[in-house]
Amino acid sequence: MWVRATVGAMADLSEALMHASRALRRRMWSSLEDWDLSPHQARALRTVCGHDGARLSEVAAHLRIAPRSATEVVDSLEARGLVARQPDPADRRAVLVVATDEGRAVHEAADRLRGAAAEDFFGRLDACEREELATLLRRLVD
Repeated sequence: MWVRATVGAMADLSEALMHASRALRRRMWSSLEDWDLSPHQARALRTVCGHDGARLSEVAAHLRIAPRSATEVVDSLEARGLVARQPDPADRRAVLVVATDEGRAVHEAADRLRGAAAEDFFGRLDACEREELATLLRRLVD
């Protein structure tokens, strides 16, 4: 009986975490709609802006997608004028993806909206609960 109850509790916990994750993702997606950015595009732009330029392989690694898919995401950002490709000064055979001024502005605005969505979502928890949740989630993913 105890094992069955524990399994049920674990399933309930798993379901609750997935629902919370989906709810947060929906809020994040809504905040990006104003900028016509997909989550992959926003994360790629964040990677490029955060690293002052990145190779496609780094973008793919941060997004946890295949390099070919990262190329498609970067191509879409480049078509909108948010990023540009330029030679890597450290390795002339390599190409860096760098944010344009417009790309940085879009990233900053989208990041503010994303932060506001997260603040709204997690605002139902007090500071101690948020810290405890962060600690527990880090432990799960480490």
